Amino acid sequence: MANHKSAKKRARQTIVRNARNTIKRSAMKTAVKKVRTAISEGNKETAATLLVGAQKVFAKLAKHGIIKGNTAARKTSRLAGQINKL
Repeated sequence: MANHKSAKKRARQTIVRNARNTIKRSAMKTAVKKVRTAISEGNKETAATLLVGAQKVFAKLAKHGIIKGNTAARKTSRLAGQINKL
């Protein structure tokens, strides 16, 4: 447990940031799930539209350091590849 005033503050900040990042990662997973559902149903147009939204989520998370830039690029690339196979 933190003893110093500054360490206690950092512990509080960590809790808040962890919760915020968890919500954002969950939003990313939801976006990916929507795209994959559209792909499995064979809706290429819908999947392509949803991919644009997912790319925005990936870019924001990468920009804020929640995920790495290469991770965002990899996820985008794999989803786009799956859409192109339709």
